[in-house]
Amino acid sequence: MNTSPTTEERIWAVLAHLSALAFGMGILLPIIGWSEQRRKSKYASFQCLQALGYQSIGYTAWLLSYLIVLIGALAVIVVMSYWAEKNQEPFDPLAGPTMVLVLVAAFGFLALYILLPIIAAIACALGRDFRYPIMGHRLAKYLGYQQVDGDSEWLIEAHEERWVAGMGHFTVIIFLWGLIAPVTTWILQGRRSAYLKFQSVQTSVYQSVVNVLFLGASFIYFIGFFALIATTGLAGNAGNMSSLGLFSFAIFIIFSLIAFVVFLAIPLFHILGQWAGYRVLKGDSYHYPLVGKLVEKRIPNKTNTALQPPSSAAGKTEEKTI
Repeated sequence: MNTSPTTEERIWAVLAHLSALAFGMGILLPIIGWSEQRRKSKYASFQCLQALGYQSIGYTAWLLSYLIVLIGALAVIVVMSYWAEKNQEPFDPLAGPTMVLVLVAAFGFLALYILLPIIAAIACALGRDFRYPIMGHRLAKYLGYQQVDGDSEWLIEAHEERWVAGMGHFTVIIFLWGLIAPVTTWILQGRRSAYLKFQSVQTSVYQSVVNVLFLGASFIYFIGFFALIATTGLAGNAGNMSSLGLFSFAIFIIFSLIAFVVFLAIPLFHILGQWAGYRVLKGDSYHYPLVGKLVEKRIPNKTNTALQPPSSAAGKTEEKTI
């Protein structure tokens, strides 16, 4: 990088990257930094947008990696337990190389997730032009970002807005805290961009529905569970239940099935959110089923063209490659 960033630019970049250590709660800092520094510093804007991508896409990849490790470990334990029982050999799943590998993988992924933003923050504090592996160079190309002398053009504004809107969709996988991204974007950029306002509002509504479903299913399950515990306790003998105990047991089974079905459906909502983010990044004006049309009717707008994704030509006439 030939142009050294100012102290203010470095501070925003450092804060944006370090906010990843809050595991979802700090996702508002990159959006605030980008809103504050756009059209002031393309260095700070790029670093903030990169940090936003790391906390949304990176968190998703990190969580999926953990799920893969967990499923793989359970599969190995089941197979080894089966063979041990078949051969009448002792087997302890909490001991041996299997558990060591699981712990190394689990803590290794966590250490990697924490280490990268720390390295990014240190690099930005020194004025370096940091890029995350894989994502950094792709994002720079997507935004038309170059940090060289004589390059006075800003980032591609249309792609900035698509990126911020897309990351808001991706954060649906972060329980509760994922709402911070679309709500912050709505507050800070809603008046400036009708497109960002619409995408942020429909994302906020959609994520709220997903969170309510999860909380509602959890509430239903615990109501049935506590009802069962209370009535069996009053019956005095769980093995010889009264009619009240049998009724509460039936209620517990019904409530558990309802909660189980909802819990199974929630990953489908997450997948739809990821698909929405991908569509937005590709330049589509994505509408969630039912939610999108409902939000579009509630947003006052003379024409629906303002809700369409902005053209790349609006921010820069020619995209640059790195």
